[in-house]
Amino acid sequence: MTKHPDRMVPLTGATNFRDLGGYVGRGGRPVRWRWLYRSDHLGHLTAADQAELQRRGLTRALDFRGVQESAGAAYSLPGLQRHALHIEPTVVQRLQSIADRGHVLDETTTVGLMEDLYRNVVRHQAPRLAQFFGHVLSADAPLVFHCTAGKDRTGLAAALLLRALGVPQDVVMQDFLLTNQVLRPPAALSHGLPDDVRRALWGVRASYLEAGLNAIEQDHGGIEPYLKKVVGLDEQAFEALARQCLAPA
Repeated sequence: MTKHPDRMVPLTGATNFRDLGGYVGRGGRPVRWRWLYRSDHLGHLTAADQAELQRRGLTRALDFRGVQESAGAAYSLPGLQRHALHIEPTVVQRLQSIADRGHVLDETTTVGLMEDLYRNVVRHQAPRLAQFFGHVLSADAPLVFHCTAGKDRTGLAAALLLRALGVPQDVVMQDFLLTNQVLRPPAALSHGLPDDVRRALWGVRASYLEAGLNAIEQDHGGIEPYLKKVVGLDEQAFEALARQCLAPA
């Protein structure tokens, strides 16, 4: 089901736009198709891409990019309301700082910074995650959520949402890793980086998501208590998520 032929949405201006439908959650009920989408940024969509989003009934975009990121590839699409849920990027800045101090950039350092990113999001960005879940709960039409590459902030949000819907962890990880098969990173943003650093920066690894989920387990004893105590979802919210996002029994 992870490689379902309808999962990837073929667009010219985005390469990581995909449907979260079909994954089996609570009570054996699958996630609704054409209701929840995750993506890389939407700033380069063509007219044909925009028409495809309209055809799918998308009315709301949740944008996790930082302030300067979103300004650098801004978009305004007919019928699609953008909601800014700013989570500022840190990895590239930290890599630049390391290089500026005369240290050689390598794969091990980059992987460590990526894992730190996931830990930091779950530990310090609960208000943004609460806003994210609020939008999902209040949606009356299909929505898309994204960051720049649609893999880290977006990937973690997708993982938390799927786990809240009861999708097993191994399936969530398979969805997370799909980015490695489809994302085409812009060459300009990787210019001058060693190949191993570029791969660690623009790909995803199981250890990235595991770092965030392990931090949740260590700090709170699991996804559900984290979402309840830190993000603010109560039992009624979990039930509402299932009603909203899972296909009828």
